[in-house]
Amino acid sequence: MKKFRLYIVLIVTSMGLSVSAQTVSNRCRYDAFFLEAVCERAKGNNDAAFDLLKHCVEIDSTKSEAYYYLAQYYSALKQKASAIAYIEKAVALEPDNTTYQETLANAYINMRQYDKAASVLEHLYDSHRDRDDVLGLLVQLYEEQHDYEAAIKALAKLEILEGRSERLSYAKSNFYTQLGDKKAAIAEMKLLADQYPNDQNYRALYANTLFVNGQKKKALEIYQEILRIEPENRNALMALLAYEKDEGDPDKAAALTEKVLLSKNITSQDRVLLMRQEIGQSEQEGGDSTRVLELFRRMLEQPQMDADVAILCATYMNLKKMPNDTISSVLEQVLKVAPDHAAARLQLVSYAWQADDMPRIIALCQDARQYNPDEMAFYYYQGIAYYKQEELDLALNAFQNGISVISQQSDPDIVSDFYAVMGDILHQKGLDQEAYAAYDSCLQWKDDNYGCLNNYAYYLSEKGVSLDKAEQMSYRAIKAEPKNATYLDTYAWILFKQERFAEAKIYIDQTLQCDSDSSAVLLEHAGDIYYHVGEKDRAVALWQQALEKSSDKSEITGERKQVLTRKIKLKKYLKE
Repeated sequence: MKKFRLYIVLIVTSMGLSVSAQTVSNRCRYDAFFLEAVCERAKGNNDAAFDLLKHCVEIDSTKSEAYYYLAQYYSALKQKASAIAYIEKAVALEPDNTTYQETLANAYINMRQYDKAASVLEHLYDSHRDRDDVLGLLVQLYEEQHDYEAAIKALAKLEILEGRSERLSYAKSNFYTQLGDKKAAIAEMKLLADQYPNDQNYRALYANTLFVNGQKKKALEIYQEILRIEPENRNALMALLAYEKDEGDPDKAAALTEKVLLSKNITSQDRVLLMRQEIGQSEQEGGDSTRVLELFRRMLEQPQMDADVAILCATYMNLKKMPNDTISSVLEQVLKVAPDHAAARLQLVSYAWQADDMPRIIALCQDARQYNPDEMAFYYYQGIAYYKQEELDLALNAFQNGISVISQQSDPDIVSDFYAVMGDILHQKGLDQEAYAAYDSCLQWKDDNYGCLNNYAYYLSEKGVSLDKAEQMSYRAIKAEPKNATYLDTYAWILFKQERFAEAKIYIDQTLQCDSDSSAVLLEHAGDIYYHVGEKDRAVALWQQALEKSSDKSEITGERKQVLTRKIKLKKYLKE
């Protein structure tokens, strides 16, 4: 009998050792696979990590870490149900893990399951009473569910942590109002005002609560008392103005509007909001700008902390189509306060362009390069202004500096013109290959830049190179603008260079029809073409007109003028 018992004991002991060994083995296997999963995840091999984590769960379903990571993968795969299930499992296995709880709460929030999220966060707060961020999130969740009583309780807990404040008292008062408990709503703000009796802003908030909850007379009395103590108290002024506009005397509202707009305590945002209301009312009543402009004038006479009011004033003046110089004076005020305001500066550049004031454009753009160094438009306009003043080196410098700020987000039209004008400048400086490269860049940004196509084609024809390419570019230009005399002249001249004289005559005739005041160069081209189709008398007459036009405007000078004179004298075409 004793032997039998001993045998049983040995069997049981052996079984215990076997179970323990198996447990240890599973734990080791789990740890090994989990470590490998983490390593693969760190390498970015997410497919391998995902498979390894799933194997971890198969090895040991009581470990929370694998469930937590798998939840993240399911979330990334947009499999929300699986993600929720796995993070719920992780929390169930390790209910006090803060990270798991926060992840689960966020998952519930993303799925708009606010009641479940609140339950998780309440549990989290019970374990971590110092977590004011958790309480703040709970307030938002309860408000979303319209559970204002629970929101008030959460705010009360926040007050214990943070102390009474405007933010918390106002929120509690608002929730009481939502519940219809006017007495509690008013009492909450009164407590705050009583706690800080010398702060008139808290008294104004108390008055606001009285007003909202039906005690308007008492609220108005408090506003007036506040203004006796602080005549420019922002909260009281804004509240009284709103009352006068909605329920009071229009004349009082107008006078109070002026007082508010000129108050030193009113923010720029307040002024802009009120002026938009004034503009809207003015437009509804017929659009008389007198009062609105006077209000703007008086405000802008005061020191400005920012440019918002001046910008609104300039916008309104544009709406009323006021003179450019009047608007410019306001835009100048904008730049005094905000010299980096690119839109205001560009508008001033536009006005200077309309006035053909190139020095003004140059000055505005030079300053802009300090305050808006990445704004390509300023380099462009400065370059154009220098170019129109025939200061080629300065123009080229402006354009070359502007190239550095060109990006894929740049306006293709402006970039294309950038390179087109650069090409013209480089050509005038005798740098033909550089000019051609600039034209090629221009057409890469905008292949239908017809001005560039025309100039590029003409300069190639003048050199007698790449005439087929020149003819194709020029033809695109005249197809787009068939009555453009400059484009037609270029095309006719390229045909002449290709010795296609009959075709050239067709297009030069169209050119002369489209240009009632033909240039000397165009007239000389016409004479050359007519000479080669056998109409020599007509050719001489055209050359004579070209010489007379040249004498008037100095369009043809030097050696070329001498050649033209000899053509007329010899009545014969001479190649330059």
